Amino acid sequence: MELKGKVYYVGVNDRSKALFENLWPLPYGVSYNSYLIADDEMVALVDTVDVAFFEVYLKKIKAVIGERKINYLIINHMEPDHSGSIALIKQYYPDIVLVGNKKTFDMVEGFYGVGGDRYVVGDGDFLKLGHHQLRFYLIPMVHWPETMVTFDETEGILFSGDAFGCFGALNGGCIDKDINTEIYEGEMRRYYSNIVGKFGNPVQKALQKCKGLDIRMICSTHGPVWTEKIPQVVDMYDRLSRYEGEEGVVIAYGTMYGNTEELAETIAEELSAQGIKNIVMHNVSKTPHSYILADIFRYKGLIVGCTTYNMHLYPEMEALLSKVAAREMKNRVMGYFGSYTWASAAVKKLAEYAEKLKFELVGNPVEMKQSMGQDTARQAKELAKAMAERLKA
Repeated sequence: MELKGKVYYVGVNDRSKALFENLWPLPYGVSYNSYLIADDEMVALVDTVDVAFFEVYLKKIKAVIGERKINYLIINHMEPDHSGSIALIKQYYPDIVLVGNKKTFDMVEGFYGVGGDRYVVGDGDFLKLGHHQLRFYLIPMVHWPETMVTFDETEGILFSGDAFGCFGALNGGCIDKDINTEIYEGEMRRYYSNIVGKFGNPVQKALQKCKGLDIRMICSTHGPVWTEKIPQVVDMYDRLSRYEGEEGVVIAYGTMYGNTEELAETIAEELSAQGIKNIVMHNVSKTPHSYILADIFRYKGLIVGCTTYNMHLYPEMEALLSKVAAREMKNRVMGYFGSYTWASAAVKKLAEYAEKLKFELVGNPVEMKQSMGQDTARQAKELAKAMAERLKA
């Protein structure tokens, strides 16, 4: 598919993979995007695809350029879902020059043992293909240390690597104005929270670095090509990387026999009574953590609770909180509750996580012994009121 000015989409769709990075669910599949700049003078390939799709990938390339040689392979990101075909591309195009930064080539050698001609670029360096002039900008830790973006100054195309990407295969077309992009907003938030979420400061630096560019098209390595929705996509990345939450509360709970869930429901009912409309409840044993993380990135309030299990936190709750802590989120308001039958531990362990997360705490923790009573219900409602008041303030 030609995007504009002899720039072609040659990516592939993966509708079989169940888990991205063997962690994150893919209900709509995922695309591995690669782009071909077929300039009259020289040809450049921008990123590759997962090696499992190399045969169809090579067909797409040859459908555009026939038997022309590829002069350059530009490597914006070395994660294997994008770099996996480097060694095979090198076999089919032995004279190809690899383009990347110093950290890129450390990984090329480590992953694939590929040598040959290379063009090592620094921040602001350029490559002229003929009609197209490309300029490179390093954006380390968005979300690997070697990541960079390539800007086609001629056509205003930003080849952005994983930045502005999302889960979801492409169903037919690839440009936002030509397809229904409804699913991709949520899938972009989930992709960001799952994959990039830890790196808010590097994302902010990357946004500032690209701020002055005349970007008319964003070509990421996952999901649609953005044209009409560039302002919304950039705004989402800006808000997510500043950890800016909307008014709303995520209640994540771990329950075995329903008593702790009843406590969570009581909190939710009082939040609603206090005028909070955006309330999302997640049973941590049922909802994949991928979706819970996306909602925690979306909303400002977080209330977590679980039963005591073998004198520790309920295992799925501990797994979730460890993922939240790893993302070093900011600007969240938190409350918590716990339950036990004969020996209390959950509330104490949740307090330790609250200290580690460094979220703003509201209300008093609620601790329930065995089942819901009037006093526990009263405390739960007080916690909900404290959260609602803080969010409205």
